Amino acid sequence: MKTVSIIARYLLGLLFTVFGLNGFLNFIHQPPPTNPLAIQFFVAISASHFAAFFFAVQLIGGLLLLSGFFVPLALILLAAELYNILAFHLTLAPASIAPALLASVLWVLVFLQYRASFKDVLAVKPMARE
Repeated sequence: MKTVSIIARYLLGLLFTVFGLNGFLNFIHQPPPTNPLAIQFFVAISASHFAAFFFAVQLIGGLLLLSGFFVPLALILLAAELYNILAFHLTLAPASIAPALLASVLWVLVFLQYRASFKDVLAVKPMARE
């Protein structure tokens, strides 16, 4: 399982690093979505430069996964990204959800290896430290 988690960590890190960089450098050209609401969404986040935050978090999370440092932090950052990506695809572009599902499976595989780091975060009633 450890080898699977390491491979998943590198693949997930590469995926988010590439797409995070693509948000700034635009080297992977994609056709615009067919849903008019999805187009409005992209116009709004692009015009407001809000998308830069998404891409920066993707890039930082991907680089952290590739480096192997602060992997639990990277998983937390990328969980929020994956939530937004899945929500977008489920509501506005369901036909292109496959890459988001793949990234989610990779995330879970990495999470399983680092789940001990989340012991207190996932506790129902965590103990307060003084």
